Amino acid sequence: MTWTVGHGLEGKGIIVTGATGGIGSAVARAFAAAGARVLATDLDEAALGRLVDALDGTGHIAVAADLRVARSRDLLVARARDELGGIHALVSLAAVVRRQYDLGDVTEDDWDAQHDINLKATFFLCRAVGAAMIEAGRGGRIITFTSQAWWTGGYAGSTVYAATKGGIVALSRGLARAYGPHGITVNSVSPGLVRTPMITTNMDPVAFKAMTDQIPLGHLAEPEDLSGVVVFLASDHARYITGATINVSGGMLMY
Repeated sequence: MTWTVGHGLEGKGIIVTGATGGIGSAVARAFAAAGARVLATDLDEAALGRLVDALDGTGHIAVAADLRVARSRDLLVARARDELGGIHALVSLAAVVRRQYDLGDVTEDDWDAQHDINLKATFFLCRAVGAAMIEAGRGGRIITFTSQAWWTGGYAGSTVYAATKGGIVALSRGLARAYGPHGITVNSVSPGLVRTPMITTNMDPVAFKAMTDQIPLGHLAEPEDLSGVVVFLASDHARYITGATINVSGGMLMY
């Protein structure tokens, strides 16, 4: 047998949310290269089409969906089950940040938007996918995304975003306990600073430099620096890892 980081993923169905983002698109490409079949979902239908058309292999699906809407989550699960032959893994990447450098400027809409997308929608999609995996009886993988902000409390006006990402860590651990008896692992990936629009847009230059100066490796991650970790967690190699938060921050955090 040839050792590959994606061992066991050939022909398996994978849902990737936030798939047109920097990390999401890199993750979708990595799974396709590993021989998996990808259901890519995000809001922008045209961007999804371009992404899926460029993926290696065949049988991939683009589904534009607003994950805040219950029927959209149900549709994703149904299409993955019916068109990919089942769901081996969910990679939950969809998230937004609304930066407010003064806490007094945070509105209830800022709070609700970030919690609805980053935390609430993640829980309900994970629950729907978990139920489908239990029904299929083949186990599975759920991989969520937190952020270094869950540990640091957030930088550069991201206090509310950090609260959602702390919730993701706690949620993932709870799901790992609930789903473990069914052979479903649940782990969370915790990026540091990654060269994506979320980091580079509307970021105060002074705050950005202060954050970058804390990275021992001296530079931002590229999206591809995260995709290998995700593929590994979905592979047969990671079958005994659950409830973990994987730190991929270039040493910005050490735990």
